[in-house]
Amino acid sequence: MCSRNAYKIKNILSDRIIKTMSNNQFFQNKKTATKFIHAGAEPDPSTGAIMTPIFQTSTYVQSSPGQHKGYEYARSQNPTRAALETALAMIENGHYALAFSSGVAATDAVIKLLSPGDEVIAANDMYGGTYRLFTKVFEKFGITFTYVDTTNPENISKALTEKSKLIWIETPTNPLMNITDIKAVAAISKKAGTILCVDNTFASPYLQNPLDLGADIVMHSSTKYLGGHSDVIQGALIMNDVSLKDQLYFIQKSCGAVPGPFDCFLVLRGIKTLHVRMKAHCENGIAVAHFLRSHPKVDKVYWCGFEDHPNHMIAKNQMKGFGGMLSFTLKDTSIEAATKVLSSTKVFSLAESLGGVESLINHPASMTHASIPREERIKNGLSDGLIRLSIGIEDVEDLIEDLQQAIG
Repeated sequence: MCSRNAYKIKNILSDRIIKTMSNNQFFQNKKTATKFIHAGAEPDPSTGAIMTPIFQTSTYVQSSPGQHKGYEYARSQNPTRAALETALAMIENGHYALAFSSGVAATDAVIKLLSPGDEVIAANDMYGGTYRLFTKVFEKFGITFTYVDTTNPENISKALTEKSKLIWIETPTNPLMNITDIKAVAAISKKAGTILCVDNTFASPYLQNPLDLGADIVMHSSTKYLGGHSDVIQGALIMNDVSLKDQLYFIQKSCGAVPGPFDCFLVLRGIKTLHVRMKAHCENGIAVAHFLRSHPKVDKVYWCGFEDHPNHMIAKNQMKGFGGMLSFTLKDTSIEAATKVLSSTKVFSLAESLGGVESLINHPASMTHASIPREERIKNGLSDGLIRLSIGIEDVEDLIEDLQQAIG
């Protein structure tokens, strides 16, 4: 009886793999909303459950040594994580994806592709946690990081040397909303024989698909828009090259920075509504950006949707919208004036992170980018008075009213 049940379950799992592959191929060619809702999903064959189950297990029983159903140990493989990785690849128009325990863990895996003596060309405006990882962790292992203004691709060309192995860019950048031409940088990277990795966290796969523009790897802090509800920490890498996938999977498995199945379930759930949420984030972002620009106490608004943004046309061409992230400064440049605004909002919550359904207000200099030395921040345009907003999907009239009373 037991052997017949085992045989039946094995056949069910095999059928599931075949059906899931066929299902994914079918939905890969569908329009965005349909693809996002069905990406990686296949009703559970044993129960008919429409959502992928949470496989909360650390190990898997084998019928004999080396004879198993595709899963051996949960650090190496987990069915819930496999469903998420399939979904991530689909929504980024990639062939392969790997999920990690955080965005920083995903970034860490990419740098571990390198060896002592290798060089990375990186954007001079980037998430503070990435800068901290590069400078405080990997520099001491003999990897060199050169920071340039990537909004002008020529700066990357000039910085390349025979030791350059990786180009790392964000677009839009955190927190100054700078835009880099992915296609132009990809051409430079290909000619130089380097890997191009694009942090696509601010745009999300709904607004931008760097692999389509020539990038080799796309990185996401899935904590942000992919999860979308401020309840999970996770990261992701998506790629097309099987060799890159194999190397990164080896790092993922060997170093062990993998997400748990419940976290994978939460991001799978978040992806299903990504398209709906991003539309709302974009709509609210437009309204808030224009409100701030017209406010008499606001000096500068950093948002790539303005036609006079230095690389607005590039953003317009490589993105489907301008997102829900923006930053601004006050005409009163004192830290006291910024602190008053940061501490006075009632709908916007003062907190790190971004991309959730609720609106957040953030002070990069003392929060998300505090690890970058002040002189470096100032040199790159990140002033002590800069305020960053993650525009949520509340009623936009309430968001504007909240900012109005906080700014005064």
